[in-house]
Amino acid sequence: MTHPFTPEIIAAVLKHMNAEHSAHSLEIVQVLGNRPDATAAELTALDQTAAIFTAQLTTGTPVQIRIPWSEPITDRPQFRTEFARMHHEAEAAG
Repeated sequence: MTHPFTPEIIAAVLKHMNAEHSAHSLEIVQVLGNRPDATAAELTALDQTAAIFTAQLTTGTPVQIRIPWSEPITDRPQFRTEFARMHHEAEAAG
């Protein structure tokens, strides 16, 4: 599925999440991604349907974790809403 986001928009979202919200990303991967053995997580890609993280496991193995959005994303402000939702869900479940 193609998405309406330029490489610059995607790069900006990845940079922001990885620089400002790495702890939230880890919690999202551990809880919503069902990888409690993750020790680190980096947002490495995103598209209209999901956020894609690369997680480092306690074994040292990197794995890709795809966590779907609640609905397809069609404009940039939805990323903030969806990451906030994921973080709150992970907090509540964790």
